[in-house]
Amino acid sequence: MKDSGTWLSPQVSVYVNDPPGLAPQTKQKFTQAREGLDTLFTLAKKTGFDRIGFGSDIISAPDTLAKINEEFVHRTKWFSPAEILRQATGNNGKMLALSGPRNPYPGTLGVIEPGAPADVLLIDGDPLEDPPSSPPPKRT
Repeated sequence: MKDSGTWLSPQVSVYVNDPPGLAPQTKQKFTQAREGLDTLFTLAKKTGFDRIGFGSDIISAPDTLAKINEEFVHRTKWFSPAEILRQATGNNGKMLALSGPRNPYPGTLGVIEPGAPADVLLIDGDPLEDPPSSPPPKRT
């Protein structure tokens, strides 16, 4: 993956807690995936692989969706808060830019520079010291 420029977009939150109602065979697959996360991220760090995106794949029940920001906290086992923020912002922008004609955003993505499209997040506190774990505020 490192040599070919491939991106990795893992969703840690999906595997932390098994969803209710899993068949035994599916539950076993979730367990294997969860156990493999440590190997995956340890090898990524060891080899200097940094094309890691950020996602959660949480699209289910409202109580599960309320935990979406826990993805930031789960990743602190392997990455610094700065690395996690880079995954969720710049890296995701660079990955989205690869969508070619389907990319709805003109300009350079994943960077902070004049003319580049960007969203700004205001966080009460220092995200490098205390990753966000509460749900995002509702948009009005």
